[in-house]
Amino acid sequence: MSYTEVPGTRVPIRMWADPAGVEDGAMQQLRNVSSLPWIKGLAVMPDVHYGKGATVGSVIAMQGAVCPAAVGVDIGCGMSAVKTSLTANDLPGDLSRLRSKVEQAIPVGRGLHASPVTPTGARFHGMPTAGWDAFWSRFEGLAEAVHFREGRAAQQIGTLGSGNHHLEVSLDEEGAVWLTLHSGSRNIGKELAEFHIGEAQKLPHNQGLVDRDLAVFISETPQMAAYRSDLFWAQEYAKWNRAIMMALFQDVLRREFKKARVVFEPEISCHHNYVSEERYDGVDLLVTRKGAIRAGSGDLGIIPGSMGTATYIVRGLGNTAAFNSASHGAGRRMSRSAAKRRYTARDLEDQTRGVECRKDSGVVDEIPAAYKPIEQVMEQQRDLVEVVAKLKQVVCVKG
Repeated sequence: MSYTEVPGTRVPIRMWADPAGVEDGAMQQLRNVSSLPWIKGLAVMPDVHYGKGATVGSVIAMQGAVCPAAVGVDIGCGMSAVKTSLTANDLPGDLSRLRSKVEQAIPVGRGLHASPVTPTGARFHGMPTAGWDAFWSRFEGLAEAVHFREGRAAQQIGTLGSGNHHLEVSLDEEGAVWLTLHSGSRNIGKELAEFHIGEAQKLPHNQGLVDRDLAVFISETPQMAAYRSDLFWAQEYAKWNRAIMMALFQDVLRREFKKARVVFEPEISCHHNYVSEERYDGVDLLVTRKGAIRAGSGDLGIIPGSMGTATYIVRGLGNTAAFNSASHGAGRRMSRSAAKRRYTARDLEDQTRGVECRKDSGVVDEIPAAYKPIEQVMEQQRDLVEVVAKLKQVVCVKG
């Protein structure tokens, strides 16, 4: 579909979602964002839903300002995917051992590595390591509020987390095996985000905003400089986190399928909670994608559904009306608490039949029915991306 334009205060709201299907709270958040003095454009993805300050599934372009809450508290959260030389015929009938081995290699939930993991060991089989030392040396330049977290941050890199974060073994329509994962900047990114949201809320120019969670930093101020430094570090942390997990994930397959001599294609990786400096119509803008991926012409991206539905590998079509963006997934259609009230572990078992995964009450909030239908979401963004591959998971690891 092409977008529907809804009137906003300072800019129109371009929606790749049906406005009638968006909850009232999310629509109000979109109107609030459209009223910001620095706003230059607002694009709404088909997976849009209510978030903190700004909706998840929104792309916000501002001139000379950035809103930390419009980035999301999991700075740099995103996806990685790798196609392997394995096929469905190489997989055993019982996938429980493979799932167990993945869970042993990569801590999930609140789990940590016993000691800090670096990408320099032989176990990473030639993973690119350029920039690691320089990246980690910048920790001391972060906001003092997080300095006491350095040890934990070092042990959390290369770990999954919980919620909708996942590790999956999937098959494409030709039977090729893919590895995909979804995670971000772990607790250190969250703490940096919350610290800077609080700092922005104290600034005089933010006192008259319709929603204090939309507080912004202004360019060429010390507060903006401090935020951008921490923000870009957290985005890099998230990228390293996924890269290390993917290397560990690949090592599991190498050990489990030694005879097959598994070959891995180049990794596809994309953020979906981040800030980017981009230029549109001759104007330099700060573009925040909160629950959205970059989909410039030729850009490869990953759009997952739920723990029981399809994931799509896509190529961007470069639609500038959407600021070269697309959705980051299916998007929730009910809150976690609502899902837990409505569904049971038996429902989860029914909806994830054929997938080797947790099927207990601890992950009922991730049940497929809690998400919008991924096929509908993909249909609504045909002018944003084209499908490269459709994957269906056979193993799903949750925190």
